[in-house]
Amino acid sequence: MRSLGQAVGKALYDVSQQARINWFGSQYALAQLLAPPLDAPIPEPGSMPGWAAIRQDLNQLLLQDWQNIDQDLYKAPEDLIPNPLHVAKQSLQFLRDLPAINQRRRGRSPIKLQEEEAAGYPDYYTQNFHFQSDGYLSDHSADLYDYQVEVLFTGGADAMRRQTLPAIRQALIDRTRPTPVLLDVACGTGCYLRSIWHNWPNLAMIGLDLSPDYLHHAERQLAKAEHVDFLHANAEDIPLADESVDIVTCIYLFHELPETIRRKVAREMARVLRPGGRLIFMDSIQLGDHAPYDALLDRFPYAFHEPYYRSYIRDDIDGLFHETGLRMKEKERAFFSTLWVLEKPV
Repeated sequence: MRSLGQAVGKALYDVSQQARINWFGSQYALAQLLAPPLDAPIPEPGSMPGWAAIRQDLNQLLLQDWQNIDQDLYKAPEDLIPNPLHVAKQSLQFLRDLPAINQRRRGRSPIKLQEEEAAGYPDYYTQNFHFQSDGYLSDHSADLYDYQVEVLFTGGADAMRRQTLPAIRQALIDRTRPTPVLLDVACGTGCYLRSIWHNWPNLAMIGLDLSPDYLHHAERQLAKAEHVDFLHANAEDIPLADESVDIVTCIYLFHELPETIRRKVAREMARVLRPGGRLIFMDSIQLGDHAPYDALLDRFPYAFHEPYYRSYIRDDIDGLFHETGLRMKEKERAFFSTLWVLEKPV
């Protein structure tokens, strides 16, 4: 019976994920069609990966994702059968916002927030990352964000994030305390935290973010979760005691930080980890992680306002974490992301 169940599950997963890729891929193609010409250096002939190669790589990610689900390393995603009305609403919001994004791409409106909007926040934070409306400081932005990211990765963003879940599972197996605590740094809208909760509903979790609007969105996403707290704080100064959490997760934060701030945040994450605790960290791949994508990485910050991305893809992230005293346990690529698993020595 299990083999029949596996076959049915695999068929449902394949149909769902291929429909997802086709949907978000078409949204990406439409957005590119409507976008103004890109003001960026012309890449060397043959240096850019073709869509066939990218699609093959994405399919490899989905194969790994299914294998993890089939081996019970984590559950299938909650939205395997999405609500079509919800998807249509999100798509309409995304398309309505495109003219404002393209206006910024043309350089006809500011990419930094107004002074009154930015008051009290670090200068590096007060920008319209990805040319998105309101930066990270509005409920409107929070409503759009997860959908925009899925469009950017043609439906592969959630699958990339899920590649961190086996490391969380292993950290929980290896834990030394009966009641572990997980801290998600820069939790944003709570999409990733919800995925963790979906798999471990009794795990005590803390979501930390600098955006009050994104935190409100996360609170709504996790309204049914009984063991989740939220902190409105800067990751440069985490308001938790030394050695107070067992697992720290950090997903797609560092490429939006200046080089000096990355090091501050890394030290803070290491500080709050208990000895034997794990940091499970995912961000964009860097130059050299997958050579066929190198030219695309250099081009990315021109297409999507990412002022610190060029610095990030050249930064020594391995060395950065080594300086904090954390020890590398695992490092692997997942499509356009790299996963690091690090441990604080006992």
